[in-house]
Amino acid sequence: MKRLSDTTIAAPATGHGGAISVIRISGSDTFRIISLIFVPALDCDIMKEGGYRVHYGQVLHNGEFIDDVIVTLFRAPASYTGEDAAEINHHASPYIQQRMMELLIDNGAAAAMPGEFTMRAFINGKMDLSQAEAVADIIAADSEAAHRLASTQLRGGFSREIEKLRKELVSFASLIELELDFSEEDVQFADRYAMTGTVIKIKDLVDGLVASFRLGNAIKKGIPVVIAGRPNVGKSSLLNALLSEERAIVSDIPGTTRDTIEEVLHVGGLLFRFIDTAGLRDSDDKVELLGIERTVKQLEASEIVLAVTEATDSAREMAAFAGSVAAMVSGSGTKIILVINKSDKISDNTAGHLEETVAELTGIPVVALSATLPSGIDKLKESLTASVETGRLDNPQYIVTNARHYEALRSVSESLQRVLDGFRDGIPTVLIATDVRQAIYYLGLITGRITPEDILGEIFANFCIGK
Repeated sequence: MKRLSDTTIAAPATGHGGAISVIRISGSDTFRIISLIFVPALDCDIMKEGGYRVHYGQVLHNGEFIDDVIVTLFRAPASYTGEDAAEINHHASPYIQQRMMELLIDNGAAAAMPGEFTMRAFINGKMDLSQAEAVADIIAADSEAAHRLASTQLRGGFSREIEKLRKELVSFASLIELELDFSEEDVQFADRYAMTGTVIKIKDLVDGLVASFRLGNAIKKGIPVVIAGRPNVGKSSLLNALLSEERAIVSDIPGTTRDTIEEVLHVGGLLFRFIDTAGLRDSDDKVELLGIERTVKQLEASEIVLAVTEATDSAREMAAFAGSVAAMVSGSGTKIILVINKSDKISDNTAGHLEETVAELTGIPVVALSATLPSGIDKLKESLTASVETGRLDNPQYIVTNARHYEALRSVSESLQRVLDGFRDGIPTVLIATDVRQAIYYLGLITGRITPEDILGEIFANFCIGK
């Protein structure tokens, strides 16, 4: 994304569907352009007006009335972008919006590119790069938890933690560099044991952030929950019961579901993506086999698996099925909840006893329910939210949601591991210093202290126009 810094830009800042739309303008020529198309109801000189002023009036073109509008003015540096800026509130007619944009462009503005307003805010020091990325995340947030993570990052919570780590590494690097300056005198300015402890502490914090990405990414995109089981155990009925609607086809014929069906549901402030899958069994049907193959892939990528059995199965059969599912997701960190469906076919006492017995055999949460009545669905939802590490949301600044940040932190961890290996193996200080500098570089990539242009272009290209 390349643009002359003195170019004034304009773009719609709202989508279609409401009664009022907003066009945003930013740049050194903002007030001049506004003065050419806007006639305030109360006589004033727009060019001399201060920031944080709101004016009612009309937009005219050669005497032709375009719309009644409200114009809000901002003076640099007290604006979103850090530049002179304005917002025009007009009636949400696509025609009016188009005419407004034509007038702004005819009088010297340029149509903004995706993310250009936020990129200018970053360049002008109004926010760092991780905060700029959080703007897109907070717009896309579709659950309470996702909004909480994005808002913490937008307000700089995550950036502050990264900056603390960076400062510790810079301080550590200064000692290493000082030793290099006096290398001929063979002087050590810090005890190697103490320095190793410092690096271990920083690396542990970085590794904790790296490990948090699985949770953060799942919350940001929706926690994938796979519903798996043999044919006819009621997987589709369970999906319908969770959604409170007839979303999946239910049939007594085995193998009805041959492809995955995906729907979302908010539970306890979290967004869950439920995926109904083909029944797991041996089959000669090529189409059904393709569905089963997709089921296995979905299991491997899931955060939670609802392993569905039926109440007529024995406790050991249920435990064996749970074990087979656990083997499929082994090493992935996926959590399993065993669901005993069709509990209406047995007594409440028997269902309670089954829950306890299977839980003892498997060591995983077990919920007995009936998807057709439905009953037990609320208990299942409680188990779902309990399976997510919601306690970590109490400290959202320590949760990574951005893949770019995750990759950078992994590189930091690898660099610090080489530093530790270097101390252990007696590697020359000059080589250890190189690895420390690399760790500082990768931390700088997160907040934008070091920002290659290709990275900036990639980040802001994914924003919506007007942000």
